[in-house]
Amino acid sequence: MRDETEANLMQHAQTNTEEPAEPIVYVVDDDEAMREALLDLFMVTQKRVTAFSNGPEFLETADIRAPGCLVLDFNMPGGTGLDLQEHLSLAGSRLPVIFLTGHADVPTSVKAMKAGAMDFITKPFADHDLLEAVDRAIKLDAERRKVEAERDRIRALADTLSPREQEVMFAVVSGLMNKQVAYQLGISEMTVKLHRMSLMRKMQSRSLADLVRKTEQLRRN
Repeated sequence: MRDETEANLMQHAQTNTEEPAEPIVYVVDDDEAMREALLDLFMVTQKRVTAFSNGPEFLETADIRAPGCLVLDFNMPGGTGLDLQEHLSLAGSRLPVIFLTGHADVPTSVKAMKAGAMDFITKPFADHDLLEAVDRAIKLDAERRKVEAERDRIRALADTLSPREQEVMFAVVSGLMNKQVAYQLGISEMTVKLHRMSLMRKMQSRSLADLVRKTEQLRRN
């Protein structure tokens, strides 16, 4: 059983070290001329890009969990950009959204930003402004994914601990000495030391400081 568990952890670690997928810039705009212009802009700047004419088409075809960002027209027939943003949020997508609009509407832009939009850009816009916004969104998405991957790795390690090892771990990182942990849990100090050695190995921690960092991440998430 132990060999199987360690093999699963090694496979999980290997999966996390694979080359990350190339980010995709998704464009959703009902204006064909604008879609073509955005496709040209992103392709010229060596970005992977896919365009859609409306929200339903995007939702039916796109991988909303893929890395990248969404460049979204705010006003479209059959549903606004805010509607699509809300749908993505309910579906659990964290894809960063950059809104494009032909009308500078402060209340609407504020509403979009409060709903999690990365940026709100008014047409016509300078290419470099949009490209900078897209680069920021892709960078933010990559950083978020890195944090989440590390969190998932730590959770997988913690799941291999026995209930007693978890008790010892949280007692140790709270600053208690081995003998204090033993007294608190009603076990011998030698048993605490054995559990501590085992949990340090399972958590892949070579120092107490690293173990503290990992448990703090577990508590935050």
